[in-house]
Amino acid sequence: MGKMVIQILAAVAEAERERILERTNEGRLIAMASGVKFGRKPHLKSDSAMALIDQKQPARVVMEKTGISRATYFRLKKYIKNQQSNNN
Repeated sequence: MGKMVIQILAAVAEAERERILERTNEGRLIAMASGVKFGRKPHLKSDSAMALIDQKQPARVVMEKTGISRATYFRLKKYIKNQQSNNN
């Protein structure tokens, strides 16, 4: 008798979880259709650093002017390289 009650409760919980996921996905689709952007907002330092990288400035100059780290510099440089190769 106890096992049956647990199985029924588990089935109800699973059905509720599926309904929650469906509603969440529907809401996301509606939001995306209306132009909502998800994720973290872009950092202003990254924009100015990307402009300097596009101008072929040395890494040290870009890092000093924008205050970004060495890792961020190379991550942005890689991103720019990938964008350029995708556009060609």
